[in-house]
Amino acid sequence: MAGSLPRDEDYELWVLLHQTTDAISKARGKELTKYRISQMQAAVLFIVDVLGNKATVSEIARWLLREPHSVSGLVTRMEREGLVRKVSDLHRKNLVRVAITEKGRQAYYQSTKRESIHRIISSVTKQKRQRLALCLRTLRDTALEEFGIDYRPPFP
Repeated sequence: MAGSLPRDEDYELWVLLHQTTDAISKARGKELTKYRISQMQAAVLFIVDVLGNKATVSEIARWLLREPHSVSGLVTRMEREGLVRKVSDLHRKNLVRVAITEKGRQAYYQSTKRESIHRIISSVTKQKRQRLALCLRTLRDTALEEFGIDYRPPFP
């Protein structure tokens, strides 16, 4: 095509990464509809379970690489649905912790099956998965540096 831009392999790789993430995300989202929770809700429940009584909106936001106000809105909606509850900290009155309710714990345990993820990821050999994980961590860490974030999410 006359006047077209030269091929940008970096951009093409970024598009492929984005398409792959979207496709896996759609499969996971479809799976989670059985349990009536979204991927973000499942992620929040996972983080709150891991952090236990140290879970705050700010810490959840750090794990998710999201803004605290976005996570605050999500947690508020999850509280309305009975999945979590906000608890005032006994020692710091201005601090609110997030705790899983029994309904949230049931949804969390159902969401840990992750069958769609296992089916998709198992299409790649263990050796390739290890190389992919290394590449993805490198890309994530470089992107965080580019954005000026020196924090690295603790998981994985």
